[in-house]
Amino acid sequence: MDETQGDPTRVEATVPIRETPLWAVLERRLFSVLDTAWREFAATYCGPDGRLTYGGRMHHRDGVDDFYEPFFNWPVLYRLGGADDLLPAVKEHWAGVTAQMTEFGFVRDEYEVGYDWFHQGESLNFFYAICAADPDDSDFRERALRFARLYTDPARGNYDPDARIIVAPHTGSGGPRPGLGTEWIEYSATQAAMKPYGLPLDDLPGITRWDDLYAQENARRMGDAMQERLGRGDTAVNLAATSLVTNAWLYDHAPEFGDWVVDYVGAWRERAAANGGLIPDNVGPSGVVGELHGGHWYGGHYGWAWPHGLHSVESAAMIAAVNETLVTGGTAGLDLARAPLDTVIARSVVRADAATAGSMGWGWAQKMDVAPGVPVRLVPYRHGSDGWFDLHPVPLVYPVWLWWLTSEAGDRKRLESLEEDAGFDWRDTKWFQDKEEQGHEAPWVSFLLGRNPRYPEDALGLALGQVARRLSLMRETPYGPPDDDIHWWQRLNPVVTEVLTQLVTGAPPALYNGGLALARVTFGDALRGRPGLPDGVAALVREADADGVRLELVNLDPAARREVVVQAGAFGEDRIDRAVFDQRADDRPGDSRGYLVPDPRTRQAEVPVGSSRLLIALPPLHRISLRLEITRRAQTPAHTSFTRPTPRRDT
Repeated sequence: MDETQGDPTRVEATVPIRETPLWAVLERRLFSVLDTAWREFAATYCGPDGRLTYGGRMHHRDGVDDFYEPFFNWPVLYRLGGADDLLPAVKEHWAGVTAQMTEFGFVRDEYEVGYDWFHQGESLNFFYAICAADPDDSDFRERALRFARLYTDPARGNYDPDARIIVAPHTGSGGPRPGLGTEWIEYSATQAAMKPYGLPLDDLPGITRWDDLYAQENARRMGDAMQERLGRGDTAVNLAATSLVTNAWLYDHAPEFGDWVVDYVGAWRERAAANGGLIPDNVGPSGVVGELHGGHWYGGHYGWAWPHGLHSVESAAMIAAVNETLVTGGTAGLDLARAPLDTVIARSVVRADAATAGSMGWGWAQKMDVAPGVPVRLVPYRHGSDGWFDLHPVPLVYPVWLWWLTSEAGDRKRLESLEEDAGFDWRDTKWFQDKEEQGHEAPWVSFLLGRNPRYPEDALGLALGQVARRLSLMRETPYGPPDDDIHWWQRLNPVVTEVLTQLVTGAPPALYNGGLALARVTFGDALRGRPGLPDGVAALVREADADGVRLELVNLDPAARREVVVQAGAFGEDRIDRAVFDQRADDRPGDSRGYLVPDPRTRQAEVPVGSSRLLIALPPLHRISLRLEITRRAQTPAHTSFTRPTPRRDT
């Protein structure tokens, strides 16, 4: 935020509540239930220093993220308006888990020793959210800068500035770690969980199908090839590292961080341009695409061929494009994320076997409650020697992010075209939850476009139901994970924030594999000097378009006055040009002798703003509806707190 812009403009809400909005009651109820739920989770599953209570062994590196993930959205809840004691609690859990992973040997100097960025991104969501929730914490600021320099400082060995590559798929505080670790010295068909994804490399002589890997000699040959070809050079999923560096840049805009993001993402964009616009997934040690894969643009670790294809490549491309947009203020780089989507959509087919056609289709069909035989548009997620394969429904989160970032007609058209042959009614709020706190994009977008007016109430009812279920599961299993299942806590995390993020901030949740959280609006409690909605206040973003947002605020407290700071953008990057709002047109509550409760007469008022922040004063049991005219990305985004006292200035 531009600190020279002066004190925030102040608007007084003058319209009393006549009919209490159901969405507002449910929203405040959800905040209350969540603040009970996280305390119970901590008391049930955590030690005195915040770590998870776990007596099992860690057999391989794929697990560090699983200890951070149960807490990943707790700082998000605090930033939305969760309890005061949630902030010190999340820091305690981060420190406790970090100490725990250090003892296991997987973390050094508070950072992952070395692993792939598909999983590092999952680990770091928790860290990024703490930085955003409390930018004034000097310890976390120091960590943010120190962690980023693991990649921006060539002396650490993770980045080659001449080739413009992260030099290995496994990197971290221990520098680059060539290979893929000890667990895949042999890649055997006995790994039942990996069978749906098929062969990691499909060009080894004599290994043409999964069952060929039952032979130990073949398993050893595949393992050797994976270590040599998948364990060296850069891979597209490493683009998620741009969040680590962008997070550091948000503190004080040091060129060492901003320039690195622009240069590294730019290198991948040049490689995409040379590949017809589609981002390749691998770069060899000398900086050449296909160097380790026979010249092919596909085949890298967590790339187009194996194991997840679009699921991992598009996530990394979108994360990088978003981060470049934050640093530069421009959206031209979003083509890096558009091209993969348009490439697979152009190859879509309509089939009635969505649950079984692809390696991950069963989970989608279960969540969306799509019965067998229902026609669904499917797109190929992966590409190998025989071309495109592995059909799944289009992941809506990515076209939603593109439209949300730009409001451009083309991005909206792409998104709306996907509703045809979607396999379900986009207006339906499906009752499911997964660890990523995503998946309900369709009904939310329908709401923003004016076609699903019941979404706030339906979605908040869903969220309350999700918490109730998690609490019930916790109370039935008040002990450590059965069979040492390190994914167990994620499934029981009772903090649900997807719906609150959508309704309160007008944004999709952060991309799960390492994205930073953005927002159309964020809030602060002006009287108490902290982020989030004040107690008793509910917020709803009803519209979000290229020119602004329509926002409602309600103070449900019957006695206390609240003062809410409304900030445009997650990091003050947007500028509120003008606020148009409703004001009461009469000055009396009505005649006490009348039987009817009068509906207050209102009129429109407006005020110029010219900064990223606006202060709304809400008397008890009052509401206000505002249309904020906003210029997006007009200011330099920054980690900025709400702890500074907000001076009063009436308009």
